[in-house]
Amino acid sequence: MLKARVYDFTLFFAAIAVAFGLGVFTLDKNTFFIALFIYWLFSTLYNHLRITAQNGALKFDYGISYSLSFGIFAGPIGLFIFETIFRFTVYFSRKSSKTADEDEFWDTFYNIGAHALIYSIGYLLFQWGYPLFENIPFGFWILMCILTVITTLISYTFLSTAFYIMGEIKSIQQAVKFFRDSNNWLDLGKTAFTNGLLLLLLEEQKWEMVVGLFILNYLVSRSFHSKSQSIKTKIERDKFEHMAYTDFLTRIPNRAFMDKKMSELNQSGETIGIVVADIDKFKLINDSYNHAVGDRVIQHFANTLKSYLSVNDYVFRSGGEEFTIILRNRSLSQTVELVEKIRHGVETSSVEVDYQSGRHKVTITSSFGLYYFKLNQYTSMEKGYIYADQLLLQSKEHGKNKVTFKNELSQDTPVSVL
Repeated sequence: MLKARVYDFTLFFAAIAVAFGLGVFTLDKNTFFIALFIYWLFSTLYNHLRITAQNGALKFDYGISYSLSFGIFAGPIGLFIFETIFRFTVYFSRKSSKTADEDEFWDTFYNIGAHALIYSIGYLLFQWGYPLFENIPFGFWILMCILTVITTLISYTFLSTAFYIMGEIKSIQQAVKFFRDSNNWLDLGKTAFTNGLLLLLLEEQKWEMVVGLFILNYLVSRSFHSKSQSIKTKIERDKFEHMAYTDFLTRIPNRAFMDKKMSELNQSGETIGIVVADIDKFKLINDSYNHAVGDRVIQHFANTLKSYLSVNDYVFRSGGEEFTIILRNRSLSQTVELVEKIRHGVETSSVEVDYQSGRHKVTITSSFGLYYFKLNQYTSMEKGYIYADQLLLQSKEHGKNKVTFKNELSQDTPVSVL
């Protein structure tokens, strides 16, 4: 930590030496103070839209910076004054809102020193390069793009050095990856052209247009920030909802999602085949092997059931070794045929398990209760589930490894066992 503080203050005092060692302040004071106020105001407003990132234990934030145009316009001394006022404004703002990090005060000196040095170098390169690019078509914009790339490289060199001192970066490859992962050409282009336009307007002292450009950039950034936050919130919400509705063992929907989906389907008026199935003699598997083997058998059973279903069907883990299937858009004969095919598929497949330092093949059978009906005011999904569960019990009573079904649409059709 001491090395990091020494590094921060080395940059800070180097920035002071560069600022006051490169000549006198030449700008008209009124012009400077107007530019300083506008840049300070909008940089402060924009600061809450900056993206916070973290590499290991060290946090940093990044976003579009206006310091290149201000540094070229006001020179190193003016740039140092702007960075000092702006960075301490950010520090006191975070301090008052209690969002400041523990080392925020000391990091402020790094931010002042690093940015003042970086864009003082940009100022010097502009003074040297402008005569060379002045007579080239689009030479000014080419130069601004080059300066943006160079100052960005210097910025990430300073950051990488800080990370190296903190032990977060240990090789050049990691530093290169850090730069590559943190930048894209669109961001660099936006920075170059925004600073280029600002510089041209500053030199002609078109203050209304400077303010207008800042407002436009702020509104666009605010819009993108709001949309990205909405997308992030939706992704996080969907992720947690998925976790809440997914069975941790089989990775298929759980009982909570089944209840939700049943409630939705109650309004559809569809003709449905609801199936309740479970593994025959599952307790014997746990007793003969162990619960880890039992879990593998349940996973195998779930995958087998899922493999026979279409995209419009649903399968849920509704109990320990019990699963519920909702079959849609099929006739009775198609539904019965599919359930019988599933039963046969379970019976003829096997799952390999690890047990007592060896590999074993485990085969299982399963029983099914199928209730075929049309959703209406008299028969809901919940009632259909109860009837299917009763039919499953009949399959068990008839010797297991069977499909028992009933067609509600034909009251003359008795319960059938396959």
